[in-house]
Formats: sequence, structure tokens, C-alpha cells
Amino acid sequence: MQYHLHGFRAGDPSVIERAPASNETSDCVDVLIIGCGPAGLTLAAQLSEFPDIRTRIVERKPGRLEMGQADGIACRSVEMFEAFGFAEKVLKEAYYVNEVAFWRPSINSTGSVSADLDDSRLQRADVIQDVEDGLSEMPHVILSQARVHDFYLEKMVNSSHRLVPDYNRELVKLSRTETGDYPLIATLNCVDESNKKETINAKYVVGCDSARSIVRQAIGQQLKGESARQLWGVMDILAVTDFPDIRKKAAIQSAEHGSLLIIPREGGYLVRMYIELRELQGDERASDIDVTPTFLADKARDILSPYTLDVRQLVWWSAYEIGQRVCDVFDNVPNEKRDNQLPDTFIAGDACHTHSPKAGQGMNVGMADAFNLGWKLAAVIRGQANPALLHSYSQERQAKALELINFDKDMARLFSDKPTDEDTALLFQQYFRKHARYTAGVETRYSASDITQPAKHQQLATGLQVGMRFHSEMVIRLSDARPLQLGHTIKADGRWRLIVFAAAGDNGQADKPIANLCGFLATNSNSPIVKYTSSDADIDSVFDVRAVFQAGHRVLAIEAMPSLLVPPKGALGLIDYEKIFCAKQSADIYDTRGIDRNSGALIIVRPDQYIAAVLPVGDYDGLADFFKAIMIA
Repeated sequence: MQYHLHGFRAGDPSVIERAPASNETSDCVDVLIIGCGPAGLTLAAQLSEFPDIRTRIVERKPGRLEMGQADGIACRSVEMFEAFGFAEKVLKEAYYVNEVAFWRPSINSTGSVSADLDDSRLQRADVIQDVEDGLSEMPHVILSQARVHDFYLEKMVNSSHRLVPDYNRELVKLSRTETGDYPLIATLNCVDESNKKETINAKYVVGCDSARSIVRQAIGQQLKGESARQLWGVMDILAVTDFPDIRKKAAIQSAEHGSLLIIPREGGYLVRMYIELRELQGDERASDIDVTPTFLADKARDILSPYTLDVRQLVWWSAYEIGQRVCDVFDNVPNEKRDNQLPDTFIAGDACHTHSPKAGQGMNVGMADAFNLGWKLAAVIRGQANPALLHSYSQERQAKALELINFDKDMARLFSDKPTDEDTALLFQQYFRKHARYTAGVETRYSASDITQPAKHQQLATGLQVGMRFHSEMVIRLSDARPLQLGHTIKADGRWRLIVFAAAGDNGQADKPIANLCGFLATNSNSPIVKYTSSDADIDSVFDVRAVFQAGHRVLAIEAMPSLLVPPKGALGLIDYEKIFCAKQSADIYDTRGIDRNSGALIIVRPDQYIAAVLPVGDYDGLADFFKAIMIA
């Protein structure tokens, strides 16, 4: 964490100095966010990073969430939390999902479930590792959605805007005017004050307002898909049981009573149970069925039998119908009008896609939506990027939502299937193992576009795949010999990263590729830094250049490095010493991420941590051309 750049300031460094004219209560804003769910708060936290962007976030509920339904946090989401600065807080409180236990009835010698109840009792069929080694430096964890909200809210209120949500504000109408700088008009009902209305004018509106989204209705979109017509119950309980895997994630498929998924919760005692109930008939909906907490507990006991379950406290429960739905587009521009219309209204999270809870996708995918959109909105509002960049949000995220929904459908179906023989009993387990990357959140790969190049030079860095998130690895910082994760230097601050890996023998000396690249970036008129960085801003305010060398940290000389890698910054001209790294001898990043040792590589990383391009270190034209399609000089 860096601070004191603009002069010494005592106190908590995470609390940013307040902007002189913070005006989030204005009735004219750059971005209006509807909804304080995970997607809305991710977006608000991202936008609060920029002192020159006016943001408001409104919520129908009277205050912060105290108990949330979502709890599964994918490895990729924890990586994102690191970019926002609160991953450590999440990891301190959370339950870590290390293994998954699979339980099912005994299979007899004929290969089928025994008809004898004494022989068909539950048995532990297998225990597998939840996340494969090397998939992420972050674990898969469980933590209440409400606590995730708290960390985002803390990030927002500590920003220069002191951004806080406006609660008790329900969107009742979204309209537009064809004149002025703020064409979108949101009419809000102040639900805590009788008949009072508030109007906010905005350049952009983002609906993060749940599956019943008013914003989605305003742009004429619908959630499309089919329900599985399967009723499930869920309960968070404090209980006493002799079931041996109560503190492991456990998938239980009984012979006669359905299936049960156990998710241990944070704190060491709390546990969540997803309980299969029955198929819905005709026009039945979940709300039509008289499900009670007692009924859920009895059903869980039946599935766990002969193990016992004594519920000592019911913390929360619900009944729901499995369904996966998605909108055709995630903004207000139909695909056939993309060439002549720019989007200014967006939907994210449950407003544009819904999932079954058991695959653990909903909250994670919604937050990923917002992280994808946030930096793009910021770049356009700040005049750095062409507004056409905003088309890429719907194009990228809608395609990913479709992929994840198909995965979610298969996962939900296989979990509900009754194990009739050894082959069918193994299907769910095999599917889970095969698709663990989806549940970890690291399988997302964006297709080629203006902001994601074709993988023409992928052989230079085979383990840093174009279109996928930057897969971190340990390195050693040259200036202070500190081991750290390279990916953790990519913060949620809207900047592009240019991460250059040096070829063998290149120690930063003059006339070697690293020094030549730095010279081009610092002085050449075609350099993206020269073209798109304001002359009165720090040299790394738009493009953050970092270098990784093969030589050890005791071999390299920091005083001989190009000035771009040790740049003076801020009003005091202080030197930033944290841009140069060395590969570790063990877990060498060149080996683990497949970096060509003879040629090196230049990795362009988007502000949302996804890899936009892999280029040769000396491909100055390719580097300049990439940003011509995106940035505004």
C-alpha cells in the first residue's frame, strides 16, 4: 500500500482526503446506480475511486443489508477484493472450502442401489480437493453477503467523495430528454416520507435492482429462460449432529428422500443446508407451497438418515424454485443498432441473469459484471476513451452469463438426479471435478475485440492467456526484497497495466530491450503514455508500467534502471520505487506462467485485470495501434 505521495498525513491511510467539493447529493450526476446489492456496491466502490466523477447509489430498503442470502465467494472474487483493498478482511472472517465430500447410498454387487434399507444407507463415496493447486493464489471461501456489503460500504465512505447510499429511495420511472448533458431522468419515491418524490438527472444509469428490475423494464428487456420446476428449501442453522462431514462442503444424494447440499458457514458453528423438496406441478410456484422451517428440518433428517440432526437455532430459511434466465442484451441498445447508437443505460447482476444458488454463481457473476463496467464508464466520463467502448460491456458479459447458465443448468440437474447405479452415481462427482474452474470463477475468457486482441503472440507467455484474468504469481520487489504477488499490484483504480518481462541477459541496462521500450514509452510521440496522459498528471496516471527481470534482486542495480521504472511523482517529486520485480528462484514466474526466457514478453492488462494482449517487447507499433482504437488523445 502506497501513501504520503502528496505529503505526510497521519491516521488511517485507507481514508482518502476528502475532495473540496464532494457533491454526491446533487440532482445531476454522471452515474446513477439503482440498487445496493453486490453488483451495485462493486460499481459504486469502483467509481468512488475517481474524485472527478459524480456518483449516486440509491436503494429501496431502509438501510444496509444485515443478513444476505448469497455466501459463496469464488477465488476470482477474492482476487478482485484484493484490488479493492479488503481481501484480508474477507479471509480473516470466512470459512475456507478446502474439500468436498460426496455421499450416496451403497451400491450392491449388481451395480445398483440396494433395495434393502440396511444396505443402502449413506456412505462417503469420495472426498476431493475443492480447488486444484495453482488455480489461484486465493481460496474459495464462504462469507455472508452482508459482510461483503460492509467492506464495500467502508471503501466507499473512505473515498474522497465520502460516498454513502441513499436508502428508502425506490425507482418508479426512468425516462429521457433529448436535450442537456444529463439526458436520463430517474423519478424516485422516498418510501420513508409520504408522497415525496425526488428527481435525479444522470448521464448514465445502471440498474442493479434485482430480478424484478425497474431499469430492465424501462429499457424493454426481459429475463428469458426456463424453470427446472424443482422446489428447494434452504436454511441457515446452528445444530448438533453426528454426521461426520458437517464442517465440509458435502453433496448428499439419498436413495429415496432427495438430495442435500451442506455448506459450512463462517464462525465455526453455523451451517447452510440446501434441501431438495419436490417437483412443482402445473402452474405451481414456490410461494404456493406451504413450506415451514419444521418441514425443512424434517426433510433434512430424512436425507441424512441414519445420522441425526438436532436444530438448536434457525437463523434464516427460504423456499425457492430453480431457474436460470438471461437477457438478450445488458444495455439499452439492441444488437442491430450498435453501429449508430451508444448505450447510456445498463443492467447488471440479477437484473440481467439469474442462477440457482447451489452453483454459487449469482453474487460472483454480478460483481464481475460491475467490475467490467466500472472502469469503462470511468474512462469514457473522464474523456480518456471513445464512448464506443461501452458497447463491450454487454457484448462481453452477456456471452459469459450464457456460458455460466448452461453450466448451472447441468450442475443443478445432476445434483437432483437419483443415483440408480454406479455410473449415474459418479456423474455429478465427475462433472464437479471437471468444471471446478467455473466455480472458482477463473474460467472466464473474453473473445477478440477492440479491447482483447487475438492471441497472435501467445507463445511468448503461454500461462498468461489473452482474454483471461492475469494469473498472479510470487515475485520479489527489487527495492526492498519483499516477496509479493505480482497480480496484487493491479488495483481497482482504472489504470491500464503494461507488464514487461525481460529477456535473459537484460538487466535494464542501456540499449537493451527494457530500456529501449521505456525510452519509447517516455518520449516517443506514438507512445500511449505520451499521447493519452495529461502533461500535468503523474506519468503513470493512465498507464502503469512495471518490469520483471530474470536476474536476482541482489544482482540488479536499481540506480541503473530506466527512469520510467523509478519515476518522480506528485507535487513533491517523490520517487516511486515499487515498479521493478525479480523472479523468485522457487515458483519462478517465467516457468509457472510460460514466459519465453529468450525473448521476454509485454503484457497489456486491462483495468479489470483481464489480459488484453501479449506482444513482443519491441513491438512498438502493435502497442500504439492497440490503444488507437480505444483511447482519445
